[in-house]
Amino acid sequence: MCRLLIALMAVAAWLAPQAALAQQINGHFTLTTHEGKRLSDADLKGRPYAVFFGFTHCPEVCPTALYELSLVLGELGSDADRVAVLFVTVDPARDTQQQLAAFVGAFDPRIVALRGTDEETAAVARAFKATYRRVPQDNGDYTMDHTALIYLMDQTGAFFDKVDYREDHATQLAKFRRLIAAD
Repeated sequence: MCRLLIALMAVAAWLAPQAALAQQINGHFTLTTHEGKRLSDADLKGRPYAVFFGFTHCPEVCPTALYELSLVLGELGSDADRVAVLFVTVDPARDTQQQLAAFVGAFDPRIVALRGTDEETAAVARAFKATYRRVPQDNGDYTMDHTALIYLMDQTGAFFDKVDYREDHATQLAKFRRLIAAD
């Protein structure tokens, strides 16, 4: 009985922040793909999708997250075609359409890079409760701090779960499988 109570408390502790996050995230966006086409959350209705915020000049987090995503897509096999994977740049000043195409192309051709104006980028970040900021460096250049979560959205466009790129591979894969199974 005590073990059951502890297990139920653990599940409740996990569900509470998930539910709160789900209520805050509306996931609305309209941005331009690395192929120059406009894409919005409405275009994805009926298909689950994953969203990761980052930038092409990122030294570690973004390449690691996209590498992990490419491994997950590979292991999903044909099921990978049932989920859209989106990389939203938080650095539209440097991340041109061509730069984004080369960057995501190095990982998996199914990953779609998105960019917008400064205003569109700010709006999509707000919609996902993601944060980012420009950080000046001593050499006159800059880097970007940003939220490093992968947002999983269900086929209705509602928040489903999140993936931390540092989670072990089996956990990441299981979350994607649950997302696809809920489709």
